[in-house]
Amino acid sequence: MQPLRILVVEDQTITALDIKETLEDVGHIVVDTPRNYESAIASVKKYLPDLAIIDIKLTNSAADGIITAEKIRSIHPIPFIFLTANSEKATFDRAKETLPSAYLLKPFDPDELRMQIEIVWLNHKNNQPNYAPTGLFFSVINKGYQKINPHEVVVIEADGAYVNVFLVEQQKPFEISMNLNRISSHFASPNFFRLSRSYLINLDYVERIVENTLFLRGFHQSIPIPNTSKAELVQKLTIVKTNQN
Repeated sequence: MQPLRILVVEDQTITALDIKETLEDVGHIVVDTPRNYESAIASVKKYLPDLAIIDIKLTNSAADGIITAEKIRSIHPIPFIFLTANSEKATFDRAKETLPSAYLLKPFDPDELRMQIEIVWLNHKNNQPNYAPTGLFFSVINKGYQKINPHEVVVIEADGAYVNVFLVEQQKPFEISMNLNRISSHFASPNFFRLSRSYLINLDYVERIVENTLFLRGFHQSIPIPNTSKAELVQKLTIVKTNQN
């Protein structure tokens, strides 16, 4: 089969190295081996892997492997395989709700892992619709047609009959002749949230919330949070509660 770019989310260093060696022996490329939720999400955005292998129990992590898998799928829809030492039915029942492509128990058998990856990828390819280019092409003012990848969009700001589309690695926004209501229909994935009449935000770039003010990575100004939107916004984010001194 073709070499795949694989992300291995595993908090045990020795196990991660064993998986990496097993995969690289047959030509696959392990793009990264993050140990927790935060690093895994960052790696997905950076490397855009073909497939992920995810340990369910992640120590020193803001979320376990099941929540991590759900978040990865919302950012970059790829097949994923759960690998866990936990054989309890409750864990399995919770994991299967995420529709994993496979579920393997530790200690893993190298040959079984390699075969499962081949089957998972074959099923994934056969279930894909006919090829369509990634990204969306919009008519940008005075610049013809511009390809915009949704995962690179930080925020879309209304400006009358136009919108300004801010990308994570671009200083100046693209100005598009389309109102916010209309363009929002092209960004309907779960990671986009209509914060107000003026802003459609990408939740993956939320860095900080201070009272009723929102800060986004790659967007160099704060955004006011309407009282009517704050509860729903917080509900969509993974909030880790800590003891307040």
